[in-house]
Amino acid sequence: MSFPLLTATAALPAIGAIATAAVPAAKRTAAKWLALLFSLATLVLAIVVLVRFDPDGDRYQLTESHAWIADFGVRYELGVDGIAVALIALTALLIPFIVLAGWHDADPSPSPQLRSSRGGPKETGTELSSIAEGRWRPTQGFFALILAVEAMVILSFEATDVFLFYIFFEAMLIPMYFLIGGFGDRAHEHGEETAARQRSYAAVKFLLYNLAGGLIMLAAVIGLYVVAGNFSLTEIAEARANGSLDMATGTERWLFLGFFFAFAVKAPLWPLHTWLPNAMQESTAPVAVLITAVVDKVGTFAMLRFCLQLFPEASKWATPVILVLALISIIYGALLAVGQRDIKRLIAYASISHFGFIIMGIFAMTSQGQSGATLYMVNHGISTAALMLVAGFLISRRGSRLIADYGGVQKVAPVLAGTFLIGGLATLSLPGLAPFVSEFLVLVGTFTRYPVIGIIATFGIVLAALYTLVLYQRTMTGPVKPEVAEMPDLRVREIAVVAPLVVLLIFLGVYPKPVTDVVNPAVEHTMSDVQKKDPQPEVEAAK
Repeated sequence: MSFPLLTATAALPAIGAIATAAVPAAKRTAAKWLALLFSLATLVLAIVVLVRFDPDGDRYQLTESHAWIADFGVRYELGVDGIAVALIALTALLIPFIVLAGWHDADPSPSPQLRSSRGGPKETGTELSSIAEGRWRPTQGFFALILAVEAMVILSFEATDVFLFYIFFEAMLIPMYFLIGGFGDRAHEHGEETAARQRSYAAVKFLLYNLAGGLIMLAAVIGLYVVAGNFSLTEIAEARANGSLDMATGTERWLFLGFFFAFAVKAPLWPLHTWLPNAMQESTAPVAVLITAVVDKVGTFAMLRFCLQLFPEASKWATPVILVLALISIIYGALLAVGQRDIKRLIAYASISHFGFIIMGIFAMTSQGQSGATLYMVNHGISTAALMLVAGFLISRRGSRLIADYGGVQKVAPVLAGTFLIGGLATLSLPGLAPFVSEFLVLVGTFTRYPVIGIIATFGIVLAALYTLVLYQRTMTGPVKPEVAEMPDLRVREIAVVAPLVVLLIFLGVYPKPVTDVVNPAVEHTMSDVQKKDPQPEVEAAK
């Protein structure tokens, strides 16, 4: 039997989570380095998966299949196509930066940056004795939960058994709940008691929304088993393609809606989006990146892998409504971002707008739209990580998330301001940066089949320029406010987090071919599933 590479890629961060959680309470630094080591080792395995994957080979590669719950037709089946490989690489790439960026976020006292700028509280004797006696392990728990999320997300990208996918699709909610509710942002203008209540509210809202979607999906998963007799994605799709599985139109539509609802909550799509701004606002910046750049991608990925492949006719039936909802997400998210006073909420609403573009590209049912949507998932993950992590460094120095509390930062911290600008320009899809290529493909792919939707969606670009430039102007330019006059610039660790992301934004903006070569064959398979071809351009006959 060949080496189970996909299992190892998901198992390594899971083992890392257990090992990190087991580190003695007083050895916080050791726990951090251990988590970073496991995240880097996972990245190495993800690179091996990427290298071994052949874009011109079989649709699903590196497959593994073992009996699990045989009486119910559940198997441990894994396999990756080009889209899954790209997202696994994105996940494995971002986690080390998330770990580095959150190096001090779970320390028992505020981070050194916050203490130096605000004179925050020191560790008390009680806290130190609790750590020494092994009763308090927040640092170990924080990094263990991040690695646990990584393992579950990677398994979600790899699973080709519907029931196996559902288990990890739901299981990742548990560590995310504790990361949001237990390790919230310390920069809060209303005091720790109010902050704790708001963190709890955000965590519960996140959990309830996603559990509701998951329960509806569970009903659809059971319904799919009743109709198909098994949970294997490849077997069901093959049976649908050769006509041996005849699914009634009404049944297919109801099952599609059950799956799509859960994915739309996770994505998130308007009007199921309201949990995201609260969750990102109350989380630390690294956890906010984990939510929107990693976990939420499972929702849009699953639309491509499960909705379109298992329910092609229902997907085409629902396309007009989904495109309208995606368009509302684009415009609504951008408009609300313009009016935000909180930096994190602004980035959250900007992400809702970007997810609207991704979903629009998926359901435009064109090769350009779906290639652009997949590329957008990767590029959005990198650009949002860059912008949010730099914003987190900024907030940790000033101790406030409010835009009005800043001004003139570029004069005292030029490196911080410069990287913040690049992240912001990537968010507005400036030509030459990675998101521009993906957004352009989505708009072209949508316009060729739905020109009105494509034209209206372009207004999202104008609004993105507005909220990004206004954010930069109000925080970085103008007179230096006294509260930021002594603000330190980025330190070595922080530059090590941001610099590679900036390089990737520029590289993929100039040369996106390495990603498109991997994902395009998978997109062609998806287009074949829904039996759609790209519209031919209308050319007037020569007179």
